[in-house]
Amino acid sequence: MSSPSLVLRSRRVLCGQELVDGAVVVKEGKVAALVAPGEEPSGLPVVDVGEHVVLPGVVDCHAHVNEPGRTEWEGFETATRAAAAGGITTLVDMPLNSIPATTTEEALRLKASQAEGRCFVDHAFWGGVVPDNGAELERMVAAGIMGFKCFLVPSGVDEFPHVDRAVLERVMPVLARHGVPLLVHAELADGEAPPEGDVRSYRGYLESRPRRWEDEAIRMMIALCRETGCRVHIVHLSSADALPDIARARWERLPFSVETCPHYLSFAAEEIIDGATHFKCAPPIREAENRERLWRGLAEGHIGQVVSDHSPCTPALKRLSEGDFGQAWGGIASLQFSLPAVWTGARARGLGLADVARWMCQAPAALAGLEGVKGAIAPGHDADLVVFDPEASFTVESSRVLHRHPLTPYEGRTLSGRVEMTFLRGQRIYDRGDFPMEPRGQRLRRRHGGSGEGDHDDGGGGKGTRRVRRAA
Repeated sequence: MSSPSLVLRSRRVLCGQELVDGAVVVKEGKVAALVAPGEEPSGLPVVDVGEHVVLPGVVDCHAHVNEPGRTEWEGFETATRAAAAGGITTLVDMPLNSIPATTTEEALRLKASQAEGRCFVDHAFWGGVVPDNGAELERMVAAGIMGFKCFLVPSGVDEFPHVDRAVLERVMPVLARHGVPLLVHAELADGEAPPEGDVRSYRGYLESRPRRWEDEAIRMMIALCRETGCRVHIVHLSSADALPDIARARWERLPFSVETCPHYLSFAAEEIIDGATHFKCAPPIREAENRERLWRGLAEGHIGQVVSDHSPCTPALKRLSEGDFGQAWGGIASLQFSLPAVWTGARARGLGLADVARWMCQAPAALAGLEGVKGAIAPGHDADLVVFDPEASFTVESSRVLHRHPLTPYEGRTLSGRVEMTFLRGQRIYDRGDFPMEPRGQRLRRRHGGSGEGDHDDGGGGKGTRRVRRAA
């Protein structure tokens, strides 16, 4: 199928940091130009969306699709359909909770084969660093992995054991040599047992994973980043107490960056009732004052990205009937609602759509090695475009949730901003509740070595590889 050519016209197109009256000219699936009204080339079909905003497609570089092995939790078709409805055009899948975990080249090839032909959006894969897979890392780099993820505490699944500092000291120089990032679940448990008491108490669960676990882990990773030169990215920051250390790392211009997630920016511990295990995640959702400091960290640039950390499971594993926070699976289902959730909070705090696009499009694309291809409306980039109504609002209803399972803490919440249409490389893949075509998503691979290497700023002050190619 030939790549489409068209003109997408709006009175509000996000061009850099500004909303401008203009038209995006798409030729063969790429952005050819952004032109003023009346300067559109003739002979191309025109889609005029009026006052709706045209944004770059969201790049979500933290999602757990779980296929193969736990496909009953989520799968590529359901996850990427929900992503398209949420304005996400590129998804980077985490190496767990699939079986096998993506810790070997063979497991990577198996997962990629499962995704082929079933994804509504473009997709790529992170690999995993576990204690015994050092010999696999370079093979996975050669196979096009975007980077690697590790845990400093038990991950919750047996297939993906956590690592200690000794393992990191062996692995990080290897990753630094190949220019790939290490993504870190940054908690260091101090060996204390969770507080005794009511298993239904959210306060008890919150106290069982204190902020200092994150703070100490982040300090360790800053030190290792400094020592090894390895590009380090902290995933799903929850503790705002770590922000001073993160700011110092940025001041040093270390290759170090941080993300947070919509649930940490949307919810507050004081509002979570006992037994509401669908709010459980790790690290946990913390207090309102912590949430507001995370927002300030975003506004000041110390936190560079917002990604979903979509981590679904079957409803039974959430143990809502018992309300047991100790036994419930920890993870938030959110792919479909990440963009509206973040816009809702940003708008309420006087932040703009340009900020949201920087956090959710530009910076995640750079982290995954997709700069120059994804994450912006600019000539030469893929024509991944979202038609967004920032003034609209809607209430999340389970009947409209497109994840494999509708259980989400966003249910019943009124959000600002509605995705009207999503275009992937110029193809309209979502249109006001409809999906006009079969899955067209392609696998993306990071390229390493050879000519054409460039540096980029991905919100962490560090450097990285900017080349990407699609799988053959």
